[in-house]
Amino acid sequence: MISTNEFKTGQTILHEGNIYSVIEFMHVKPGKGAAFVRTKLRNLRTGAVTDYTFNAGTKIERAQIDKIQMQYLYISGENHVFMNTENYEQLEIPGAQLEKELNYIFEGMEVEVMFYNNTEILGVSLPDKVVLEVRETVPGVKGDTKTNAMKDAIMQTGLLVKVPMFIEEGEKIIVSTQDGSYVSRDK
Repeated sequence: MISTNEFKTGQTILHEGNIYSVIEFMHVKPGKGAAFVRTKLRNLRTGAVTDYTFNAGTKIERAQIDKIQMQYLYISGENHVFMNTENYEQLEIPGAQLEKELNYIFEGMEVEVMFYNNTEILGVSLPDKVVLEVRETVPGVKGDTKTNAMKDAIMQTGLLVKVPMFIEEGEKIIVSTQDGSYVSRDK
């Protein structure tokens, strides 16, 4: 059990039968009345973000989330197959549970798979940035470097990213997993 006064960003809690990750929190001390903690929580089962207000000092149960390093192997029907890199056990995760993540993962990539109580699969934890290869884009126009002109590029995962005009097919670029935006070329 932890107190709402001890909340940290990224912490996982068990509240009303659901598992949440704390996205934001703010301690509020109004002039009148008791202090409270206003939070923004992400449901780790559904991905939904909700706002909750807790009384200051309320005890909340901590959710133990385990992250295991796994390698993404392939698609098997509606499921996606991952392999534990330590004991080579394979695990299938339904595609519906990985909607956003599938834009950033590709065969052979290593990711962290999140488990609750070592049994329930919550999904995949992505790094902040990933390196993806440009599969399709139009050629850049020579001399178009004065403006911050951007063009569409389709990555190896099928993700559409706006990239600068100088990016060519076959190049590797760094993409933010937060919003799917171009960060820089990969060195």
